[in-house]
Amino acid sequence: MFLRPYFLSALLLVQSLCAPVQAAEQPTLSDFFANPQLSATVLSPNGKYLAVKIGASGKRERLAVLELETQKITVVGNFSDADVGDFQWVNDQRLAFTAADREAAQGNQRYWPGLYAVNRDGSGFRQLAMRSSIPFVTDASATRLSRDLLSNHTFLLGQAGAQNSDYLYVQERHYSGRAQIDYVSLLKVNTVTGRLAAERIETPDHAMHWLLDFQGEPRLVQTLDKGVSTILYRDPATQSWRKLAEFHAYGNSKGSFTPLSFGPDGTLYVIASNGQNTSAVYTFDLNQLTLSDKPVVRLDGYDFSGHLILNQQKLLGVRFLSDAYATEWLDDDLKAMQAKVDSMLPNTINLLTVARRNESPWILVNAYADVWPNRTMLYNRETQKLSSLGEAYPTIHPEQMARTMLVHYKARDGLDIPAWLTVPQGEGKNLPMVVLVHGGPFTRGNSWHWDPQVQFLASRGYAVLQPEFRGSTGFGKQHFQAGWKQWGLKMQDDIADGTRWAIARGTADAQRICIAGASYGGYATLMGLVRDPDLYRCGIEWAGVTDINLLRTGHWAYVSDMSESWKQYGIPQLVGDPEKDAEQLKATSPLLQAARITRPLLLAHGGSDLRVPLVHGTRFYDAVKQTNPDVEWVEYPDEGHGWALPATRYDFWSRVEKFLDKHIGKH
Repeated sequence: MFLRPYFLSALLLVQSLCAPVQAAEQPTLSDFFANPQLSATVLSPNGKYLAVKIGASGKRERLAVLELETQKITVVGNFSDADVGDFQWVNDQRLAFTAADREAAQGNQRYWPGLYAVNRDGSGFRQLAMRSSIPFVTDASATRLSRDLLSNHTFLLGQAGAQNSDYLYVQERHYSGRAQIDYVSLLKVNTVTGRLAAERIETPDHAMHWLLDFQGEPRLVQTLDKGVSTILYRDPATQSWRKLAEFHAYGNSKGSFTPLSFGPDGTLYVIASNGQNTSAVYTFDLNQLTLSDKPVVRLDGYDFSGHLILNQQKLLGVRFLSDAYATEWLDDDLKAMQAKVDSMLPNTINLLTVARRNESPWILVNAYADVWPNRTMLYNRETQKLSSLGEAYPTIHPEQMARTMLVHYKARDGLDIPAWLTVPQGEGKNLPMVVLVHGGPFTRGNSWHWDPQVQFLASRGYAVLQPEFRGSTGFGKQHFQAGWKQWGLKMQDDIADGTRWAIARGTADAQRICIAGASYGGYATLMGLVRDPDLYRCGIEWAGVTDINLLRTGHWAYVSDMSESWKQYGIPQLVGDPEKDAEQLKATSPLLQAARITRPLLLAHGGSDLRVPLVHGTRFYDAVKQTNPDVEWVEYPDEGHGWALPATRYDFWSRVEKFLDKHIGKH
């Protein structure tokens, strides 16, 4: 199956929707940066019920079940001191869920989420695992002792399983220290009694990622040891493990693949490059240990990212990401249904979700666009009618939002660079612009959707450019590998070349450009000010890496969740070897080059950041303020790698708004 990208021009809104609204007030910070009001919905296996997290301002998020035929809604899970976190159906009658805390930043959060189960009518509540080493007591009659509970480092697996019994496979993470995962084992727990099944799953050494087969049994495990990844298969006949493949975990190793899914007949689907530039979906022969000659799914110009949609009998379709998410249906009825929904919602991308078993007329629909945050609806295949369930951000009005388009430009060495360009409503020429650099960096930066940060900046009059610089994933092996060991070098050139491209086309005012980003994007912000001081008038860095060696070595006073395997085997190969590339790492260290930064700078870091610990920010601030008097610093002591709390987001983005207005805003 060869799939072409989803052409966004087909989704351009009608002229009346695109027209600026003269009388509407400017959207507020809370419109963009409040928590979404509707964040998660999951159909029951038979499709007759919908589990949904519901919340309101000032209230904890609760788990509710909607009976789709009668529209009766029942709250089945809630805490007085926490929100409901992740959840999934165990079977048609029962759900499992965890706790979370949307009112606490990372530093104040209870580290362990606990695990609970309840029936869809609210009865049969059972705690299964400890939460922060404290049992949850529901009433005075509760008699279970803490020693009967699973350990506090028990988590949902995030896979549906068979969904035909009261049993559920969960993962038990084994840690060294606070944040380093040594290995992950599986447990099979009865969600009614809380007892473990008699049979235990043998855990291979260094097990990290598990995959259940279509019948819900553990069938595959991926291990990681000394930078080498091994994929093991649990034979149904012998229940013993045998090796399918072994390869280096970092980079693009020959013969490597990523397990994707098992089909109803036991077929293993994997994602692999198989000698091509872009990865695709193949079947894997479990006896011959070979990939199929032809891919099952290949995208035009993109690595495959997505999942297969299966029922009890066959492959129904493929959900994939090209420029935007889309679905290719193989089932004729679902293909016709997609066309019907698209005709009813012509201005959005509409993602249909079908139940595992087709016992209900209800289909879940998630609709979104670049100017439209996600809306959740139900489609009834019998009546062919849509009904609304809710919106993630109901105060956002699409007619006030800015359009985003995928563009391409050439880097100075000829490499094609994809980028996302968002231009405020109006003339769109000689605008102040923010170059927003994604984190990672070895990940895909963006796709076509409503982005609160981008739309906030556009609402304040700024064009926004988001380059998918070399090293970004999703655009083929060559694009990814071109970024190896290019932090602060060619990766930085790509960002600068995109900025000059926007100036040359007349979008950006050359005198009013600011570079900004978080994590790696923060690193690129600082290096942009080091290498191209005449191109950028200011910089905004948050949670950013300020020294590559510090990223690898860490600091005795701060906890890091970066794996030792990545530090020892990944960083030397993809970022830089501390000995062989020592001089390069010095030349590309913002900390060591801080005296070269003379432009105005806004710095923000979280005091509880486990990915880029606070020492990155404090050391850099101490260094840069020696020679640059125009540096603003803010620390959010309880926040981590990003801002969890709406109050923090409001504060930070209000600072960004004032900073940009001062340095590149309209004069």
